[in-house]
Amino acid sequence: MPIQRLHPQLISQIAAGEVIERPASVVKELIENSIDAGARRIRVDLEQGGIRLIRVSDDGSGIPHGELALALSRHATSKVSQMGDLESLRTLGFRGEALPSIASVARLFLTSTQTGARSGWRLAGDGSDVFSDVEPAAHPPGTTVEVRDLFFRVPARRKFLRTERTEYLHCEDVVRTHAAVRPDIGFELRHNGRAVLELPATGADGGAARVTALLGGDFPQHAFEIEREGSGLSLRGWLGAPTRARSQPDQQFFFVNGRPVRDRVLSAAVRRAYRDVLYHGRHPVFVLFLELDPSGVDVNAHPAKHEVRFREGRLVHDFIFQTLHRGLAAVRPASGGPGEVPVPDAAPLSPAPGPAAGSAAGSAAGSAAGAPVPARDTRWELPLPQVGEPAPGVSGYAPVPGPGPDGRDREGAPPLGFALGQVADIFILAENARGLVLVDMHAAHERVTYERLKREWRAARVTRQPLLVPETLAVTRAEADLVESSVGLLRDLGFELDRSGPETVRLRAAPALLQGRDLSGLVRDLLADLRNLGHADRAEAALDAVLSTMACHGSVRAGRRLSLPEMNRLLRDMEETENSGQCNHGRPTYVELDRQALDRLFLRGR
Repeated sequence: MPIQRLHPQLISQIAAGEVIERPASVVKELIENSIDAGARRIRVDLEQGGIRLIRVSDDGSGIPHGELALALSRHATSKVSQMGDLESLRTLGFRGEALPSIASVARLFLTSTQTGARSGWRLAGDGSDVFSDVEPAAHPPGTTVEVRDLFFRVPARRKFLRTERTEYLHCEDVVRTHAAVRPDIGFELRHNGRAVLELPATGADGGAARVTALLGGDFPQHAFEIEREGSGLSLRGWLGAPTRARSQPDQQFFFVNGRPVRDRVLSAAVRRAYRDVLYHGRHPVFVLFLELDPSGVDVNAHPAKHEVRFREGRLVHDFIFQTLHRGLAAVRPASGGPGEVPVPDAAPLSPAPGPAAGSAAGSAAGSAAGAPVPARDTRWELPLPQVGEPAPGVSGYAPVPGPGPDGRDREGAPPLGFALGQVADIFILAENARGLVLVDMHAAHERVTYERLKREWRAARVTRQPLLVPETLAVTRAEADLVESSVGLLRDLGFELDRSGPETVRLRAAPALLQGRDLSGLVRDLLADLRNLGHADRAEAALDAVLSTMACHGSVRAGRRLSLPEMNRLLRDMEETENSGQCNHGRPTYVELDRQALDRLFLRGR
């Protein structure tokens, strides 16, 4: 076939394939146009999941009569006029491709009235490159875009659409996402004539109310707010407690300069912060807003604008990780954070959310699977008595000063209270000012020991063990270059690597803790992390997994009887230890039952 110019209509349909993937893509583009137009109320009507009808109406500034036809032309926009505008972009749209792309694959009706105008104007298209003449139309100030029979001109694309329910859920997710970032705009969603979402505007400072409306009324009880500024970056939002983690990442919202995005740098930072406090296979809940200079982020990196590129990706990653890590670690029983879970009527007890985050390995049990278990390290064990033996004096777990269990001042009790006794030689039962606390003594002591091991390990730095026979590894040229430029960082991690050829490196030493591991595979993972993320995530995870195993085997076991002073000392250590709400494997370490929950359990006051 000879080289030839494509027909403009075919060009538009090809371009639409990049921008319009499904009905949710249309909803996204139209909502963003409404937000850019200054709308304060946006209504979305759908039929058959958006396949038959998508109608988006707003009360924005409207489109002038003379620009309606131009709005449906490719690369026609009011948002940028020169290259410099792309470097200081504040609007969500900027390419001028959305409306013409939609018009090339569906029947489109565009009606708009400018603020202060006496009447509106209407323009229609039937999926071709020919549009009707602009006609007068009765319409309130604002714009309505009606899209019917999506992909009716591209049957092959229509075959790839999913069921009505699946397509609708994608559309609803788009509406919820934009509603989360703009609480000052009212959103309404209707499907097949039925009202689904009605979110009134709450003002620019009503973010908490909007997030609660989207994620459920109990979300504030299981989350806490974070806010930090520095290095030209600003991060704020809400983090869900690890105990609220979900089986799917369906309640994760990340916005960059008000734009909902998916980005591997951002995802890696969140994953790393939650790494050793989530149960295996669970996903955290969060709503985060990152603000930075528009010149530091490239929003023109994806056809559908789902992804962005950061000029200083390493800086952004470290800023987000450190903010989340400090925020999660600061939530502990003594902090007054989300440490109490109300118990609903006739419902089982829920684990209390506690501190979370850190630089430790997630799912340590899975990370250490298949690895040789180190010998029991008695340095970190409590000198606890065997069952039936009297408890000797224990210097490490001395009695806590102040009121004891026999004459406690409830109002002045510590956050986790004073121990009352043990249940089944597994749990510690304590009483605090609010009610009862039940602690899994093995899980709690495991976390306390693990955090102590991490601190001492970091302070002593990594001990390297030379290999008897250095191992030569085949790598790419880029990875070999990375080894040469990262000698200091690799040495800090306990690895001694040098380049032995254009595409080979030689491993001469590795951390002593990793003896018996697959070092060659770990080095390759380490180089991949350094190249893609800028930090040694998997090497750190491997080291933390070993420390986690040591902590697990060196912690008090179920069946061991503790004295009251020992129980109280463990409670005090929990209050002073970050991440003490979960053990190293993400399981909760304690639950709290307040007085109101106890009353409900026994139907008191009814």
